[in-house]
Amino acid sequence: QVQLVESGGGLVQAGGSLRLSCAASGTIFVINKMGWYRQAPGEQRELVADITSGGDTYYADSVKGRFTISRDNAKNTVALQMNSLKAEDTAVYYCNTIIITPGRRMSSWGQGTQVTVSS
Repeated sequence: QVQLVESGGGLVQAGGSLRLSCAASGTIFVINKMGWYRQAPGEQRELVADITSGGDTYYADSVKGRFTISRDNAKNTVALQMNSLKAEDTAVYYCNTIIITPGRRMSSWGQGTQVTVSS
């Protein structure tokens, strides 16, 4: 069982920056992938960015060049630095982890943190 605690959301003006953090705890050996998803009102949850244990990253086209994901494998933490924020970045952001063991794939979610960008 993995518990995820997020922090860092809030209200910011367009063009501003926020940094989201997520800490994982519990029975953890290796977190294969850590990522951030977001869900705006009336929309489906979408992948924003993720990062593997080896440091390979993925970014949604809408955030490329503005957001940076990073992780600390020793501390089981992941962060999302969000710059040049736009009103369309407004959403609840969720931390996600994927742990793969023989015969099992476990996905865990944080409680979500609200990001509101005012235009």
